[in-house]
Parts: sequence; structure tokens; C-alpha cells
Amino acid sequence: MKRFLMICLIALVAVSAFAGGSKEKAAAAEGEFANIKIGFIFLHDPASSTYDNNFYQAALQTQKALGLSDSQVIFKWNVEEGSPCYETACDMADAGCNIVFADSFGHETYMIQAAREYPNVQFCHATGTKSRTEGVANFHNAFASIYEGRFLAGIAAGMKINEMIAAGKFTADKAKIGYIGAYPYAEVISGFTSFFLGARYVCPTATMEVTYTNSWFDIAKEKTGAETLMNDGCILISQHADSEGAPKACEEKGVPNVAYNVSTINLGPNTALISSKINWAPYFEMIIKAVAKGETFATDWCGTVETGSVELTELNEKVAAKGTKEAIEKAKADLASGKLHVYDTKTFTVGGKHLTEYLADVIDKGDFQPETNVIVNGVFVESGEQFRSAPYFDMLIDGIKKYE
Repeated sequence: MKRFLMICLIALVAVSAFAGGSKEKAAAAEGEFANIKIGFIFLHDPASSTYDNNFYQAALQTQKALGLSDSQVIFKWNVEEGSPCYETACDMADAGCNIVFADSFGHETYMIQAAREYPNVQFCHATGTKSRTEGVANFHNAFASIYEGRFLAGIAAGMKINEMIAAGKFTADKAKIGYIGAYPYAEVISGFTSFFLGARYVCPTATMEVTYTNSWFDIAKEKTGAETLMNDGCILISQHADSEGAPKACEEKGVPNVAYNVSTINLGPNTALISSKINWAPYFEMIIKAVAKGETFATDWCGTVETGSVELTELNEKVAAKGTKEAIEKAKADLASGKLHVYDTKTFTVGGKHLTEYLADVIDKGDFQPETNVIVNGVFVESGEQFRSAPYFDMLIDGIKKYE
């Protein structure tokens, strides 16, 4: 039920209550997007979390590109994965938002709850899995084929490892990569596997050890995890976690680092190589334009390199091996043409065997039961239109092991 008292309160405090205290009250945009109002829900504070900051920067980019005024865009920080998400989503709908977007996996249930209550508002959610099964017409999931970006970043890592081997810093059999993962979820496993396959694409002797922090954002744990892996012989570190902990640890130890979501060259000028990231601006523009025109849009959308949704940040030429840029561009072209596939089953084994079939839990019924064969023509088909946008690659391939 809509909360009329909340409407009155929001009318008094206006958008500044949600927009981080912004004092600007620019006039509403005229023309095509005059009736648009969009709310963004963030799990953390974008000032401290690279993950949330990536969404925030895309939102600002979209606001500028479409000429939306500050009064048409609401930001809410540090929204927990629970009832606070539902309350915030409802507040935004009551404040006149016709689009509400949330950025964290654990927000999904509560966004669906709000969507059922406000059928005339479009509720959009990153990284989720339920839009195809819940049957809520105004609830949408979105992700991107970031595994391709991680593969390309892995090539930069592999090139650097080859350079260090050639320089005599260690032998090829010691080419062990360390990886800081947040949780043992498919999104994280898919990410470190594609990164590893990219590294091994150019450095076949590479292996990997993975440690989990069991938190999306924990500076101390991420730094400690990186230090532990480096002490265990890892000669390059990458991550799927949201703080600067690992990049800073690498800079202190002089160990090359590949990050995620944002360039970390400022944190590690002597060690940061490159980062992969999802650019959410194409999705934000797409949903805003659709709502402005009264058009429907995808229930489950997956951005790609071609849509501008999968990107690499600036290559640190000071640290990168010679020829890295060219190697990345060649692989990128081969991915686009279909000549190269990240999860080509000929390039990896599980338990010593190449896979011919793999059932994944693609249709999220809450039962955690795999039901869909996702290997097609010798390729594990990850995030995309064929099955779903959110990753489901959840196996540990040979060459990667969990740090004990």
C-alpha cells in the first residue's frame, strides 16, 4: 500500500534527502525526457566502494548525456540487502520515480516486492536471476558479458608473466597467480576462470590460487588475502572484491596487479596493469529512452563488448609488457568474429576431462538444481540472451585451486 505520509514528507524535503545532500535544484529537462525520474539504490557508498562507484559514474554519465536535471535523478547510498531496499524502492516510487534501479544481488527479492506493489514503475536490478521466473512484468534483470573483459585483462596478466619469466625473475613452472574472491558464487567463479583462461591463452604454464573474503567489501581482508597469496608464491594478483586493499598490498610488495571496476593506477603506479569493468551507461540510457517513449524493454538484458557495456580501463604502459595492447586488440577482434571463445571446452579440463555436457542452474526456481545444458557446439555458453544475463559458470577447472 502506498504511504501517503511518506509522499508528503518527500514533497517537503524534495530530492536532496536522497541525493547525498545536493543543494542544486535545476529545472526539469525539457523535451523527450521531461517526464523521467530515476532512482538509484547502492549497496555501499560510492566514495569507498569501486563496485558502487562504477554504477554511480555510469549514472552521472547518463544524466549528462540525456540532459536530465538533478531533480530527475535520486541517489541513495548504503542500502542494506534486506527490508531497507524495499523501503527505499517504495520511497522512490512515491517520490515520482518511474524507474528504480538497484545494484546488488541481495537487493533482488526486495525489488520484486516493490515491483508488485507499484506496477506502473519499472524496477531494474543488476546481477539478479529471477526476472524470467517471477512473471512480474515491471521487474527486470541486467548484466553484461564481463567474462570477455576479464579474459582480455587476463591476456595483459599473461603477457606480464611471460616478460618476468624472460627476465629470469622466476621459471615458467612458478607462474602462479593469486586471486581475491568475495564469495564462492558463480559470478565470482566465472570471473576468475575467464581471467585465468586469458592469462593461460598467452602463458600456458600459468596456475592460480583463489582465496575468499566472504565479503564484497573489506579492505583489511582483501589486503591480508593478497599478502597471504604473495607470501605463498603468487607472482601476480587479481580480484573480484570492491576495495583498494589488494592493489595497495601489491604496490607495497612490488607485485603486478589487475583490478576490477576502476583503474587503480593511482593506487599502484608501479604495479597496476589494467582493469576490466562493466559500463552501465548503455543500459541506463536504454531503459530511460524506452520508458520515455512508453516502450517495453528486455526482461533480462545482457550487454556486450559491441554495446559498449564491457570495457578495459587504461593500460599502464609503464608496467605492461611490450606488445600487450596489440595482443588484447587481436583477441578482442577474434572474440567479436567468433574465431575465439572464452569458454571453448578444448582449452580447459575438469577432473582431467574435457566437458561435452554441463547442466547449470539457469532457471532460478530457488531449488539450486541444475537443469539446463549450457555447452553448445563445444562452448560453455555463459551470460547472454540464449540462457540468462547473470553468470552460472560455477565449476573449478584444472589449474585453479582454492587456497587452504
